[in-house]
Amino acid sequence: MNPSLLHQSRDGGVTFGRGASPPLPMSSEEMQGRGWSEVDVVFVTGDAYVDHASFAMAILGRVLEAAGFRVGILSQPDWRTAEPWRTFGRPRLFFGVSAGNMDSMINHYTASRKVRNDDAYSPGGRISLRPDRATLPYCQRAREAYPGVPVIAGGVEASLRRLAHYDYWSDQVRRSILLDSKADLVVYGMGERQIVEIARRLDAGASLKELRDLRGAAFALGASESPPTGKHGWDVVTIPSFEEVSTDKLAFAEATRMIHHETNPYNARVVIQWHSDRAVVQNPPDLPLSRDEMDQIYDLPYTRKPHPGYRERIPAYEMVKDSVTILRGCFGGCTFCSITTHQGRTIQSRSEGSVLKELKEMAAEPSFKGVVSDIGGPTANMYEMRCTKPEIEAVCRRLSCVHPKICPLLGTSHGPLLNLMRQARTTPGIRKVLVASGIRMDLARLEPEYIKELAAHHVGGYLKIAPEHTDPEVLTMMKKPSINDFGVFARQFNEASKRAGKKQYLIPYFISSHPGSDLNAMIDLALFLKRNGYRPDQVQDFIPAPMDVATAMYYTGIDPMTKKPVHIARKMRERKLQRSLLQFFKPENYFEVRKALLEAGRGNLIGDGCDALIPSRPPPDALEERRKRANEEAGADFVHRLPGKPSGGYRPHRKSATRRAKRGE
Repeated sequence: MNPSLLHQSRDGGVTFGRGASPPLPMSSEEMQGRGWSEVDVVFVTGDAYVDHASFAMAILGRVLEAAGFRVGILSQPDWRTAEPWRTFGRPRLFFGVSAGNMDSMINHYTASRKVRNDDAYSPGGRISLRPDRATLPYCQRAREAYPGVPVIAGGVEASLRRLAHYDYWSDQVRRSILLDSKADLVVYGMGERQIVEIARRLDAGASLKELRDLRGAAFALGASESPPTGKHGWDVVTIPSFEEVSTDKLAFAEATRMIHHETNPYNARVVIQWHSDRAVVQNPPDLPLSRDEMDQIYDLPYTRKPHPGYRERIPAYEMVKDSVTILRGCFGGCTFCSITTHQGRTIQSRSEGSVLKELKEMAAEPSFKGVVSDIGGPTANMYEMRCTKPEIEAVCRRLSCVHPKICPLLGTSHGPLLNLMRQARTTPGIRKVLVASGIRMDLARLEPEYIKELAAHHVGGYLKIAPEHTDPEVLTMMKKPSINDFGVFARQFNEASKRAGKKQYLIPYFISSHPGSDLNAMIDLALFLKRNGYRPDQVQDFIPAPMDVATAMYYTGIDPMTKKPVHIARKMRERKLQRSLLQFFKPENYFEVRKALLEAGRGNLIGDGCDALIPSRPPPDALEERRKRANEEAGADFVHRLPGKPSGGYRPHRKSATRRAKRGE
């Protein structure tokens, strides 16, 4: 991206509110109201349309608009017919397809494969407004509505499924989403540069094959096409094929290792994976955005509100409406996290001026109450942190800059962040600036001044942090620091809060059933919680997301980096016991905790001793809760049902009767 990328749109850039422009059209009437007879791009999304820079459709739509293209937003269309895809008529350039800010399967189902009760990205939190694996039917309907119009897929779901991947909900290895969706191209990563370049090239008459040189793009070759042997100075690496990774778990582990070693955009190679007689090609990731490019993107005229056509609240918007993004990316490399494979490992930061400009605009809004709910990003305290040796960064293939220890070449100064926080909290109209994004404790504890100012000015009584576990082996599998780092940080934070005259608390987050975690590891974690007085209200049960290193461990039982065996809590029974241990103090978990303790030979923790996790006799609440839970589970829904179809829907863990019949089963 360069200074000429974002220029005034074709409609003259009509203003909307304070420095904002009207939201992009969601209907043909809105399109015609702008004086347009057609749009260049139809952006299809599984989320409600919120014109806020925390939502992909807003950023990509505004970037295209600023580059001079007309964009229509097709939000949460009814995928059972192609008619919604004809809302704006035939798009002049292409359909851009995204399942939304989340993988649709994670959006729909819990770790126990039960249907979630709500969808934070839908009006009123309603479920069933997008299909399972939304990218697939969205692409299909686009082709059905207007054959011949290019279909470009992107977003988190497409990014994480661009190569053969393990799918937790069907418990099988699925092939690249390119082949199942028949998209012409998958743009992986955040995609601003690529989507504008695609629009410009197609506008100039380029063919789809001429788009195959883009960074951050993946595509499928035809059966008669030969894969590249080297282009643009990029080397090529071939990973185990779909046929190999779907039948050989060691091959799957090796493919995962190879994929994750091609995530540094400065030295990544072209990755080729064969699917029968067709090759799927992944180009190197896009280069990180510069500070000026980040500013251009976040300075666009967002309304920071949902489209005015909505009458119901959108929960995800309510969570972020008063937040400000200051950076992208994360060099932590946590194995259970998808940020590195989507946003990248290199930190991309906005300038102070850009952030303060957004804060001033927020403060001028009549509805703003003076409290910034979060100033951060994937990790709040990585602002402006980069490798201090660019020549080393250009050849480095390390997956984490902070594990097993912090790289001595990593710039860890919190100085730029401290200066930004000081200016932010003194901005006129701003009463409080909170930090709600995750904090990397091993970095924070190196800078006492940061913890001091964090505790004094940027915590609203509670600070969320994520030690994730206490077991050393599990933490190693996660690429997380020792629990001792949490202890040091907790002491520093408590002392800083006391000096500031504030009574503040840490809310630690932990994960159950992560690869490497067994019942004994979880019992030790429960003991840690009891001894330190923590009673977590929210806990996370590990969900294997596509392409993550931890997901490869879950599927194969092997650490992809070392090829050593890893304990996996695969059965729902063990997963349920592990999760109950995180909340051993709740009456409804009494009987599961008892089972776990007896099964692990830790019956000494049942009784009245100081370390006992549960009493010897079940409390009355536990008995009542067991009865209620039995009745509820008898009617639990494991199927994502379509509206008005009580018996229909997708069964994520079963083969259909039709497929069984075809195979003669």
